[in-house]
Formats: sequence, C-alpha cells, structure tokens
Amino acid sequence: MNPLKKLASQTAIYGLPTIVGRLLNYFLTPLYTYIFSTTEFGDVTSAYSYVSFLLVFLTYGMETTLFRFSQSEPEKKTVYSTALISLFFSSALFIIIACFFASPIAEKLKFSGHSEYVIWFAFILGCDAFSAVPFARLREQNKAKRFAVIKSLNIAINIGLNLFFLWFCKSVYESSDSVFKPFVEMIYSPSIGIGYIFISNLAASVITMLLLAPELFSVKWKMDPELWKRMMKYGLPLLIAGLAGMANETLDRTLIPHLIPGELGKSMNGIYGACYKIAILMTIFIQAFRFAAEPFFFSHSKEKDAKQTYAHIMKYFVIICSIIFLGTMMNMQWIQYFVGKNFREGLPVVPILLLANLFLGIFINQSIWYKLTGQTSYGAILTIFGAIITISLNLLWIPAFGYMGSAWATLICYASMMVLSYFWGNKHYPVNYDLKRILGYLGLSLTLYFISLLVRTESAAINLFINNLMLVGFVVVAWKLEKNKFRQLA
Repeated sequence: MNPLKKLASQTAIYGLPTIVGRLLNYFLTPLYTYIFSTTEFGDVTSAYSYVSFLLVFLTYGMETTLFRFSQSEPEKKTVYSTALISLFFSSALFIIIACFFASPIAEKLKFSGHSEYVIWFAFILGCDAFSAVPFARLREQNKAKRFAVIKSLNIAINIGLNLFFLWFCKSVYESSDSVFKPFVEMIYSPSIGIGYIFISNLAASVITMLLLAPELFSVKWKMDPELWKRMMKYGLPLLIAGLAGMANETLDRTLIPHLIPGELGKSMNGIYGACYKIAILMTIFIQAFRFAAEPFFFSHSKEKDAKQTYAHIMKYFVIICSIIFLGTMMNMQWIQYFVGKNFREGLPVVPILLLANLFLGIFINQSIWYKLTGQTSYGAILTIFGAIITISLNLLWIPAFGYMGSAWATLICYASMMVLSYFWGNKHYPVNYDLKRILGYLGLSLTLYFISLLVRTESAAINLFINNLMLVGFVVVAWKLEKNKFRQLA
C-alpha cells in the first residue's frame, strides 16, 4: 500500500473512536456547563489537569520505548512482558500511596472534604497507566480495529454513565411522579454532583483493563533486568519531555485556581476549561494522527524515500489543521452555544488555542528526528524549554490577565518549540519540508479569518454564508495545488 495512504487509513481507524468519543464528550460540555456552575466546572477542569500530569509520570515513556525496542530486539515478547511488569508494579504502588494519603492530598489540591476524589482518580490512573502498554502493542502490531473497538467501548461506557447519572437520574430524582424514582433514590444522590463525572470515568477505566485481558495474558510474564535498564534509559528522557509537554498543555488550568484566590479562580478556570473544549476538533485530529504516526514513522524509517514521505505528511497535516481552524472560527456564531451563557465570556481564547494546537501538531511531526536517531534527550530539552516559557508567562500573566494570559502563553510556548525543533532537526536529521506551501497555507487561513472579523453584517445568516464561502475557497485552493498527490491517496 502507498505509505501515505496507509498512514491516512490508520489515522482514520485509530482516530474513529477518538473522534467519535471526543465529539460525544464535546456534546457533554453543554450538559456540564448548563447544570454546573463555573466554580464546580472549575473543579472538574483542575482535576483532569492533574490527571494529565500523573498519567505521563506513571507511563514514563513506555509506549514509545516499546515501539523502539520492538524494532531492534529479537525477542519482542520479552520487551512487551518487561514493560508490562514494570508498569504493573509502579501503578500498584501509586494506588497504595494515593489511597493512604488521600485526605492531605485532597487538601493540597483544593478539593477539601473530598478525599474520595483522590481515591477514585488513583484507580483511574493506575488502570489507564497499566493499560497503556497493551494499547501500544496493538498499535505496534497494526491491530487498529481491535484498538478502535476497545477505545470505543471505553468511551461509550464513560459517556453512557455520565448521561445516566447527570441527565436521567437527576431528572427522575427532581420529578414528582416518575415510576423510576424509587430505583433512582437508591443509587443517586445530588450531593455527589460532579463526582458522577469521576465515577463514570472510573467504571470505564476498570472495564477497559478487563477487556485487554487477552493482551495481558497472551505472553509469559518474564522480566529481563538488563533489558529493563536499557528501556528505562531510553524512556526516562521521554518522561521528562512528557512531563514538560504536559506542563505546556495543562499547567495553566492547574495554576489559575492557585494564582487567582478564592471562588473567582475556580470560576475563571471553569470558563477557560469550557472554552478550551471548543478547540476540540484540532485536538482530536492531532491525537488521532499521533496514534497512527508514531508507529508508522518507526516502521517506515528504513525506506529510501522516508524523508520525502515525512515532508509530504507535514504539508497535508498543515492543510487539514488549517481547515479545522477556519471551520471552527468561521462558525463560531453557532458553536458558542455549546457552552452555557455564563461561560461564553471566555470565547476570545478559542482562536489563540486553535493556533497554538496547530503549532503543537507541527512540533509532533518534527519530533521524528530525535526519536528515529535515538537522541531523545533533545526532546526533553525542547519540551523543558517550552515548559520554562509556559511557567514563566503563566506566573506573570495569570494574575494580570487571567485566562487570556494563559492562552497567549500556550501559543508562544508551542511556536517557540516548533521553531527551535525545526532548526535542530535540520542539523541532525534534515527533512526537506515544503516551507513555501506550508507557510502559504497558514498565512492564507489567518488572512481569511481576519477578513471574517472585518466583514460583518447585522445578519447572522449572511455572516455564516460569507464565512463558509471563504472556508470553501481555502479548500478549493488547497485542492487545486495538491490534487495530484491527493489522487494518489484515493
């Protein structure tokens, strides 16, 4: 199969559960933002920002390490079982420590009186971290369909339980004559509130781990200490890079409640977190692409036209991300209603965050140079550099500008990482990217967006028509310029 076509098809397969799940989660955002206050949703935003950090810490680069060592080691099963055993013990230790110190941890994280949140998330994180290696092996073996089925079930369970508790049970509990009320009163308590979001996640994570049982027990669990040391040596720089990268991605939502005191900080975090979700289509595509691209880049690296293929991938990636950027911003007049009225004051962050995530996607594409050459320490340096920018600018700008400061800090961080990675990559693993076309597509999408801000009428329908006409124009230009290559992918 044409390598670009193979990557496109695998991105679609890996991305299907991600896209569907994220979109369905996207449709849960109105549920959350219409029934919970900005302060309550701020707690949800904070909780998941902590989870993002901890999940990177608990997997400590083992997914990418598995891909790398499966390419070079003669005994793939030993690589897999060594990674499994390592994650099993580290995840179990984390759960024990978190449960033992649940109350003081809850106080430190500003979840006073809710130590159960810490316990629930300890098990969520333990299950998800342990499941990471079986999922990575499915990707490494190109078992995209099984990967997609299990991910889809995880999403379905999570979303289904959210709807069950927060919509069905809440509605029945508040009604006066529902036949389901006696049953609902036994299992539902309004005092749990946002806790039902976490309970739904916990159930999905546990069931997902059980569904991965064939992958967990398909090999003999055998630990190779020497191999483990080499894997850790390769993976630890990725852990540092991952933590720094997560700081770039979620630190703002961790810092806002701490830098802006009282209920105002939680409320602003809720507004920022809700509006951040409007940039979800960009995030979905990047995540789906990342799932497929990482094993593809490794498996294709020995082909003679590998660098040319990587250059083509980058260009098409930018085109798709530019379409997502324009599609979101040109339709903001109706997309804004996906968050409650009290949250819409944060909408100005959306174009900034979309562009920031586009730059992050370009950086992910560029990361092949240090992963393929084994120079993962450069990845750590790049993301630490980004983290320094993120931390510094957030500490300076959150007290002064609130969440707008966080959005601009994110954009500057990813733009800086992208530029520095390009110059370093050009030195160590040069790829002849079509910069003229890439910059041209980025420039055209931004120009059309700014035109849409200037050309506005009093009619929302006319505005939407003009905006989407410009979006179609962008697609037509891209098709005209790239149609020969596009046809090769068909």
